[in-house]
Amino acid sequence: MTVCAISSEISASSASRILCSRARVDGYRAALETAGVAFDPALVRAGDFHHEAGYACGRELLRLEDRPTAVFAGNDLQALGLYEAARELGLRIPDDLSVVGFDDLPAARWVGPPLTTIRQPLGEMAGAAARIVLDLARGRKPAATRIELATELVVRSSTAPPRQ
Repeated sequence: MTVCAISSEISASSASRILCSRARVDGYRAALETAGVAFDPALVRAGDFHHEAGYACGRELLRLEDRPTAVFAGNDLQALGLYEAARELGLRIPDDLSVVGFDDLPAARWVGPPLTTIRQPLGEMAGAAARIVLDLARGRKPAATRIELATELVVRSSTAPPRQ
């Protein structure tokens, strides 16, 4: 079993600019650790949040000698690019490759097979941001400047146990 990740511009120069990218890679690392799988930075590819990055990074990962059995994409658009790369290489999702995205974009439900993804609580995020803005507009110090909200794994059809 080889698990890889496609992140969003994770590098020494950009990680501090894109905190959500760093948080997603940290979550990937934590999930690997929980599953007893060692983190290997050589199995992480960096690109932007677009389909093209998922496609390019996916082709690179899927051409490795020890091809991954699963890939976590930094967002759903990258995952859709990975779908295209897998299809071009004759791989079937989830039979040959499991794919997990992040964001739960509407297209995640419509793609074939439907994408397993991580849903963010966008309504709660917007409400928290609005409360902070309103506090600032009223001259009050916000109760918190950093808020962590729980995400939810939405299991669909793009994941399966690896074949032996």
